[in-house]
Amino acid sequence: MNTIETLNFDELYKNHMQQAERTKKAPEHWDKRAEKMAQNCANPNDPYLIKFRKMMDFTDAETLLDVGCGPGSISLHVADKFKYIIGIDYSTGMLDVAKRRAQQAGISHAKFLCCSWEDNWDELPRCDIAVASRSTLVMDLKSALLKLNRQAKKRVYTTHTVSPTFVDSRVIRLLGRNVPTLPTYIYAVNMLNQMGIHPKVDYIRSRNCQSNVNSLEQFIESINFSVGPLSEEEVTKLKRHYHDCIQNDVSLITPTRDWAMISWNVVPESELTL
Repeated sequence: MNTIETLNFDELYKNHMQQAERTKKAPEHWDKRAEKMAQNCANPNDPYLIKFRKMMDFTDAETLLDVGCGPGSISLHVADKFKYIIGIDYSTGMLDVAKRRAQQAGISHAKFLCCSWEDNWDELPRCDIAVASRSTLVMDLKSALLKLNRQAKKRVYTTHTVSPTFVDSRVIRLLGRNVPTLPTYIYAVNMLNQMGIHPKVDYIRSRNCQSNVNSLEQFIESINFSVGPLSEEEVTKLKRHYHDCIQNDVSLITPTRDWAMISWNVVPESELTL
């Protein structure tokens, strides 16, 4: 009889990613979005960043590793809590923005390196705390979780999607698209549990960065980014939807998004069930 104990969540996750036709975006894609992400997702007054910080335990921690650091959203927001910080990302555009923001803030103890989830991390120093904020939708999640657990000395903090899609449900219905769902945080919880790690799960309700559109062009671009190339008929529908929302003072895109904060105390690899 099949039970939850017999399910292979690593295999299920990879199959789900394959069915979702999810592919890794080239660094150049994120290079182009670096400045916009710094404006929309790295504001120190952003409720997401404030809640993320409140959920962290900084006890006896002096060093931080920020994986998929982007424009330094998390690492710079908590920089005052650490003596040394390393942020890694595979987008040089993101790293350039992070370095500039650190310099502007007078933060000299943060270092940003070009490195991806798939790269060898042997040259990276182990840090007391490792974080991966909104950067965990990777092709091999189990490997990513193991690398975080291995690279941290004390604690790990990660955030994952709660909703199985980044696209507003109203837009999906409008387009008549069958948008494939994406794996949610449930996979990470079960993978960790099967490895012998019992994580803590919290939730962060934050502003939806994608809802910050100031023009019709930005709105169409954001939908095209999420669902792929749009037909002329679909663009026409989106234009009509945009003008209707503006005229009736209705939000174009759901203004909030939920994230699951999955954190755990580091478990020695010798004690894991792999």
